[in-house]
Amino acid sequence: MKKLIPLVLLLLAAEAALAQDRFVFTPQWTAQAQFAGYYVAQEMGFYKDAGLDVEIVHPSITVSAMDRIRRNESHATTLQLCQAIEIADGGIPLVNILQTSMNNAMVIASRRGVDPLTQKGARVGIWSAGFGQLAICMSIKEGLDYEWIRFATNVNLFIKGAIDATLGMSYNEYYQLIQAGFELDDKNVYRFCDHGYNVQEDGVYMTRGYYRKHKEQARKFAEASRRGWEWAAGHPEETLDIVMKYVTADHIATNRVLQELMLAEILRLQVDRESGVREFRLRPDMVKFASDLMLENQMIDKPVTYEQLTDD
Repeated sequence: MKKLIPLVLLLLAAEAALAQDRFVFTPQWTAQAQFAGYYVAQEMGFYKDAGLDVEIVHPSITVSAMDRIRRNESHATTLQLCQAIEIADGGIPLVNILQTSMNNAMVIASRRGVDPLTQKGARVGIWSAGFGQLAICMSIKEGLDYEWIRFATNVNLFIKGAIDATLGMSYNEYYQLIQAGFELDDKNVYRFCDHGYNVQEDGVYMTRGYYRKHKEQARKFAEASRRGWEWAAGHPEETLDIVMKYVTADHIATNRVLQELMLAEILRLQVDRESGVREFRLRPDMVKFASDLMLENQMIDKPVTYEQLTDD
Protein backbone atom coordinates (compact mmCIF):
# COMPACT_ATOMS: atom_id res chain seq x y z
CA MET A 1 0.00 0.00 0.00
CA LYS A 2 2.87 2.34 0.81
CA LYS A 3 4.26 1.84 -2.69
CA LEU A 4 0.98 3.04 -4.20
CA ILE A 5 1.07 6.40 -2.43
CA PRO A 6 3.97 7.88 -4.42
CA LEU A 7 2.27 6.74 -7.66
CA VAL A 8 -0.97 8.44 -6.67
CA LEU A 9 0.94 11.60 -5.84
CA LEU A 10 2.68 11.50 -9.20
CA LEU A 11 -0.63 11.14 -11.01
CA LEU A 12 -2.12 14.03 -9.10
CA ALA A 13 0.92 16.15 -9.85
CA ALA A 14 0.65 15.29 -13.54
CA GLU A 15 -3.03 16.24 -13.59
CA ALA A 16 -2.22 19.53 -11.87
CA ALA A 17 0.49 20.29 -14.44
CA LEU A 18 -1.92 19.62 -17.29
CA ALA A 19 -4.51 21.89 -15.70
CA GLN A 20 -1.95 24.67 -15.37
CA ASP A 21 -1.14 24.39 -19.07
CA ARG A 22 -4.77 24.86 -20.12
CA PHE A 23 -4.95 28.17 -21.96
CA VAL A 24 -8.08 29.97 -23.16
CA PHE A 25 -7.52 32.42 -25.99
CA THR A 26 -10.21 34.84 -27.19
CA PRO A 27 -9.60 36.93 -30.33
CA GLN A 28 -11.21 40.36 -30.27
CA TRP A 29 -13.77 39.50 -32.96
CA THR A 30 -15.73 36.65 -34.48
CA ALA A 31 -14.08 33.92 -36.56
CA GLN A 32 -12.32 35.15 -39.70
CA ALA A 33 -8.97 35.08 -41.48
CA GLN A 34 -7.77 37.95 -39.28
CA PHE A 35 -6.94 35.21 -36.74
CA ALA A 36 -5.73 32.53 -39.17
CA GLY A 37 -2.36 31.95 -37.49
CA TYR A 38 -3.99 30.92 -34.22
CA TYR A 39 -6.35 28.52 -35.98
CA VAL A 40 -3.37 27.01 -37.82
CA ALA A 41 -1.41 26.60 -34.57
CA GLN A 42 -4.38 24.77 -33.09
CA GLU A 43 -5.16 22.54 -36.08
CA MET A 44 -1.53 21.71 -36.90
CA GLY A 45 -0.79 20.77 -33.30
CA PHE A 46 1.73 23.57 -32.65
CA TYR A 47 0.15 24.43 -29.31
CA LYS A 48 0.08 20.76 -28.34
CA ASP A 49 3.75 20.45 -29.33
CA ALA A 50 4.47 23.30 -26.93
CA GLY A 51 2.73 21.45 -24.11
CA LEU A 52 -0.35 23.67 -24.11
CA ASP A 53 -4.00 22.70 -23.99
CA VAL A 54 -5.39 25.71 -25.90
CA GLU A 55 -9.07 26.49 -26.34
CA ILE A 56 -10.05 29.24 -28.78
CA VAL A 57 -13.28 30.93 -27.67
CA HIS A 58 -14.64 33.81 -29.75
CA PRO A 59 -16.49 36.74 -28.16
CA SER A 60 -20.21 37.30 -28.62
CA ILE A 61 -22.27 40.41 -29.29
CA THR A 62 -22.99 40.75 -25.56
CA VAL A 63 -19.68 39.50 -24.09
CA SER A 64 -16.51 41.03 -25.49
CA ALA A 65 -13.03 39.56 -25.35
CA MET A 66 -12.03 42.04 -22.63
CA ASP A 67 -15.14 41.11 -20.65
CA ARG A 68 -13.86 37.53 -20.62
CA ILE A 69 -10.38 38.70 -19.57
CA ARG A 70 -11.83 40.75 -16.70
CA ARG A 71 -13.84 37.74 -15.52
CA ASN A 72 -10.78 35.46 -15.75
CA GLU A 73 -12.64 33.35 -18.32
CA SER A 74 -9.87 33.86 -20.91
CA HIS A 75 -6.14 34.23 -20.47
CA ALA A 76 -5.23 36.28 -23.55
CA THR A 77 -6.83 38.28 -26.33
CA THR A 78 -5.86 40.29 -29.39
CA LEU A 79 -6.01 44.08 -29.23
CA GLN A 80 -5.07 46.93 -31.49
CA LEU A 81 -2.27 49.05 -30.02
CA CYS A 82 -4.56 52.07 -29.47
CA GLN A 83 -7.05 49.82 -27.67
CA ALA A 84 -4.31 48.44 -25.44
CA ILE A 85 -3.12 51.94 -24.58
CA GLU A 86 -6.65 53.04 -23.68
CA ILE A 87 -7.20 49.97 -21.49
CA ALA A 88 -3.84 50.39 -19.76
CA ASP A 89 -4.63 54.06 -19.12
CA GLY A 90 -7.95 52.94 -17.64
CA GLY A 91 -6.18 50.98 -14.93
CA ILE A 92 -5.74 47.45 -16.32
CA PRO A 93 -1.99 46.71 -16.72
CA LEU A 94 -1.36 44.70 -19.89
CA VAL A 95 1.59 42.83 -21.38
CA ASN A 96 2.09 42.34 -25.12
CA ILE A 97 3.43 38.81 -25.64
CA LEU A 98 3.30 38.77 -29.46
CA GLN A 99 2.82 41.48 -32.09
CA THR A 100 1.48 40.40 -35.47
CA SER A 101 0.50 43.68 -37.15
CA MET A 102 3.28 45.96 -38.30
CA ASN A 103 1.04 48.33 -40.31
CA ASN A 104 -2.31 50.07 -39.92
CA ALA A 105 -5.29 48.72 -41.87
CA MET A 106 -7.87 51.42 -41.15
CA VAL A 107 -9.58 53.29 -43.97
CA ILE A 108 -12.40 55.79 -44.39
CA ALA A 109 -14.54 55.12 -47.46
CA SER A 110 -16.80 57.88 -48.80
CA ARG A 111 -20.12 57.25 -50.59
CA ARG A 112 -19.85 60.41 -52.63
CA GLY A 113 -16.72 59.54 -54.53
CA VAL A 114 -14.76 62.35 -52.89
CA ASP A 115 -11.88 62.59 -50.45
CA PRO A 116 -13.26 61.93 -46.92
CA LEU A 117 -11.04 64.75 -45.64
CA THR A 118 -13.13 67.26 -47.61
CA GLN A 119 -16.35 66.16 -45.89
CA LYS A 120 -16.29 68.18 -42.68
CA GLY A 121 -19.23 67.37 -40.43
CA ALA A 122 -20.02 64.18 -42.33
CA ARG A 123 -21.91 61.29 -40.75
CA VAL A 124 -19.29 58.55 -40.48
CA GLY A 125 -19.84 54.96 -39.36
CA ILE A 126 -17.73 53.64 -36.49
CA TRP A 127 -17.70 50.28 -34.70
CA SER A 128 -19.77 50.14 -31.54
CA ALA A 129 -17.36 47.50 -30.20
CA GLY A 130 -14.43 49.92 -30.28
CA PHE A 131 -11.42 49.87 -32.64
CA GLY A 132 -11.91 53.55 -33.58
CA GLN A 133 -9.56 55.36 -31.20
CA LEU A 134 -7.08 56.30 -33.93
CA ALA A 135 -9.83 57.57 -36.24
CA ILE A 136 -11.28 59.81 -33.54
CA CYS A 137 -7.83 61.27 -32.85
CA MET A 138 -7.22 61.85 -36.56
CA SER A 139 -10.59 63.58 -37.06
CA ILE A 140 -9.92 65.94 -34.15
CA LYS A 141 -6.37 66.68 -35.29
CA GLU A 142 -7.52 67.34 -38.88
CA GLY A 143 -10.49 69.47 -37.73
CA LEU A 144 -13.08 67.29 -39.49
CA ASP A 145 -15.86 67.53 -36.89
CA TYR A 146 -17.32 64.16 -37.93
CA GLU A 147 -20.62 62.95 -36.50
CA TRP A 148 -19.83 59.39 -35.47
CA ILE A 149 -22.62 56.87 -36.10
CA ARG A 150 -22.22 53.57 -34.28
CA PHE A 151 -22.74 50.27 -36.10
CA ALA A 152 -22.49 46.73 -34.79
CA THR A 153 -20.99 44.26 -37.22
CA ASN A 154 -21.25 45.25 -40.88
CA VAL A 155 -21.57 47.99 -43.52
CA ASN A 156 -25.34 48.02 -43.97
CA LEU A 157 -25.68 51.68 -42.91
CA PHE A 158 -23.27 52.67 -45.67
CA ILE A 159 -24.92 50.47 -48.29
CA LYS A 160 -28.38 51.88 -47.48
CA GLY A 161 -27.16 55.48 -47.67
CA ALA A 162 -27.77 56.29 -44.01
CA ILE A 163 -24.23 57.66 -43.57
CA ASP A 164 -21.84 59.65 -45.75
CA ALA A 165 -18.76 57.57 -45.08
CA THR A 166 -17.62 54.68 -42.94
CA LEU A 167 -14.58 53.45 -41.13
CA GLY A 168 -13.38 50.06 -42.27
CA MET A 169 -10.41 47.75 -42.33
CA SER A 170 -8.52 47.20 -45.57
CA TYR A 171 -8.83 43.46 -44.98
CA ASN A 172 -12.56 43.40 -44.14
CA GLU A 173 -15.14 46.17 -44.69
CA TYR A 174 -13.19 47.52 -47.67
CA TYR A 175 -13.68 44.24 -49.52
CA GLN A 176 -17.28 43.91 -48.31
CA LEU A 177 -18.08 47.23 -50.00
CA ILE A 178 -16.38 46.16 -53.21
CA GLN A 179 -18.38 42.92 -53.19
CA ALA A 180 -21.52 45.04 -52.69
CA GLY A 181 -20.76 46.87 -55.95
CA PHE A 182 -19.12 50.11 -54.76
CA GLU A 183 -16.21 51.58 -56.69
CA LEU A 184 -13.41 52.43 -54.26
CA ASP A 185 -10.17 54.12 -55.26
CA ASP A 186 -7.66 56.69 -54.04
CA LYS A 187 -10.19 59.48 -54.61
CA ASN A 188 -12.75 58.28 -52.07
CA VAL A 189 -10.70 56.07 -49.73
CA TYR A 190 -8.45 57.53 -47.03
CA ARG A 191 -5.81 55.06 -45.83
CA PHE A 192 -4.46 55.99 -42.40
CA CYS A 193 -1.12 54.25 -42.99
CA ASP A 194 -0.37 56.52 -45.97
CA HIS A 195 -1.09 59.81 -44.19
CA GLY A 196 1.12 59.78 -41.13
CA TYR A 197 -1.02 57.49 -38.97
CA ASN A 198 0.67 54.15 -39.52
CA VAL A 199 0.09 52.80 -36.00
CA GLN A 200 0.48 49.07 -35.39
CA GLU A 201 -2.72 47.17 -34.74
CA ASP A 202 -3.19 43.55 -33.61
CA GLY A 203 -1.04 42.05 -30.89
CA VAL A 204 -1.65 39.38 -28.23
CA TYR A 205 -2.14 40.77 -24.73
CA MET A 206 -2.76 39.42 -21.25
CA THR A 207 -3.07 41.11 -17.88
CA ARG A 208 0.24 41.75 -16.15
CA GLY A 209 -0.98 39.89 -13.08
CA TYR A 210 -1.59 36.71 -15.08
CA TYR A 211 1.63 37.15 -17.03
CA ARG A 212 3.78 37.37 -13.90
CA LYS A 213 2.48 34.01 -12.70
CA HIS A 214 2.59 32.28 -16.12
CA LYS A 215 5.59 33.66 -18.03
CA GLU A 216 6.60 30.28 -19.44
CA GLN A 217 3.07 29.57 -20.59
CA ALA A 218 2.92 32.99 -22.26
CA ARG A 219 6.23 32.36 -24.01
CA LYS A 220 5.07 28.98 -25.30
CA PHE A 221 1.78 30.40 -26.58
CA ALA A 222 3.54 33.27 -28.34
CA GLU A 223 6.11 31.01 -30.01
CA ALA A 224 3.51 28.47 -31.15
CA SER A 225 1.27 31.27 -32.47
CA ARG A 226 4.16 32.80 -34.40
CA ARG A 227 4.85 29.36 -35.84
CA GLY A 228 1.20 29.24 -36.92
CA TRP A 229 1.43 32.58 -38.71
CA GLU A 230 4.66 31.63 -40.45
CA TRP A 231 3.08 28.38 -41.64
CA ALA A 232 0.04 30.33 -42.86
CA ALA A 233 2.23 32.65 -44.91
CA GLY A 234 3.78 29.65 -46.65
CA HIS A 235 0.54 27.66 -47.09
CA PRO A 236 -2.28 30.12 -47.89
CA GLU A 237 -4.65 27.61 -49.52
CA GLU A 238 -4.40 25.08 -46.70
CA THR A 239 -4.75 27.94 -44.21
CA LEU A 240 -7.91 29.12 -45.95
CA ASP A 241 -9.38 25.63 -45.57
CA ILE A 242 -8.73 25.86 -41.83
CA VAL A 243 -10.22 29.36 -41.61
CA MET A 244 -13.40 28.24 -43.36
CA LYS A 245 -13.74 25.43 -40.83
CA TYR A 246 -13.78 27.97 -37.99
CA VAL A 247 -16.03 30.39 -39.89
CA THR A 248 -18.57 27.64 -40.48
CA ALA A 249 -18.47 26.48 -36.87
CA ASP A 250 -19.03 30.06 -35.70
CA HIS A 251 -21.95 30.54 -38.15
CA ILE A 252 -20.39 33.62 -39.77
CA ALA A 253 -22.10 35.08 -42.83
CA THR A 254 -19.15 35.37 -45.21
CA ASN A 255 -17.68 33.61 -48.23
CA ARG A 256 -14.40 32.01 -49.23
CA VAL A 257 -13.47 34.80 -51.66
CA LEU A 258 -13.74 37.44 -48.93
CA GLN A 259 -11.73 35.31 -46.50
CA GLU A 260 -9.07 34.71 -49.15
CA LEU A 261 -8.72 38.46 -49.72
CA MET A 262 -8.64 39.05 -45.98
CA LEU A 263 -5.90 36.50 -45.41
CA ALA A 264 -3.71 37.95 -48.15
CA GLU A 265 -4.12 41.48 -46.77
CA ILE A 266 -3.49 40.42 -43.16
CA LEU A 267 -0.28 38.69 -44.21
CA ARG A 268 0.78 41.78 -46.19
CA LEU A 269 0.19 44.02 -43.17
CA GLN A 270 2.48 41.81 -41.07
CA VAL A 271 5.51 42.83 -43.15
CA ASP A 272 7.25 45.91 -41.74
CA ARG A 273 7.54 48.66 -44.34
CA GLU A 274 11.06 49.57 -43.31
CA SER A 275 12.67 46.17 -42.83
CA GLY A 276 10.57 44.23 -45.36
CA VAL A 277 10.18 41.24 -43.02
CA ARG A 278 7.71 39.91 -40.46
CA GLU A 279 9.23 41.11 -37.21
CA PHE A 280 6.52 40.02 -34.75
CA ARG A 281 7.51 42.81 -32.36
CA LEU A 282 5.89 45.83 -30.82
CA ARG A 283 7.80 48.91 -31.93
CA PRO A 284 8.67 51.43 -29.18
CA ASP A 285 8.40 54.36 -31.60
CA MET A 286 4.85 53.39 -32.54
CA VAL A 287 3.81 53.07 -28.90
CA LYS A 288 5.14 56.56 -28.20
CA PHE A 289 3.50 58.03 -31.30
CA ALA A 290 0.13 56.46 -30.50
CA SER A 291 0.31 57.45 -26.83
CA ASP A 292 1.29 61.05 -27.65
CA LEU A 293 -1.51 61.32 -30.21
CA MET A 294 -4.13 59.95 -27.84
CA LEU A 295 -2.91 62.15 -24.99
CA GLU A 296 -2.92 65.24 -27.21
CA ASN A 297 -6.53 64.54 -28.21
CA GLN A 298 -7.69 63.69 -24.67
CA MET A 299 -8.31 60.01 -25.37
CA ILE A 300 -6.14 59.10 -22.37
CA ASP A 301 -5.21 60.93 -19.15
CA LYS A 302 -1.50 60.11 -18.98
CA PRO A 303 1.22 58.73 -21.25
CA VAL A 304 1.44 54.95 -21.71
CA THR A 305 4.98 53.76 -22.41
CA TYR A 306 6.47 50.84 -24.27
CA GLU A 307 7.81 49.53 -20.96
CA GLN A 308 4.28 49.48 -19.52
CA LEU A 309 3.11 47.19 -22.31
CA THR A 310 6.06 44.80 -22.37
CA ASP A 311 8.30 42.75 -20.11
CA ASP A 312 11.38 44.77 -21.12
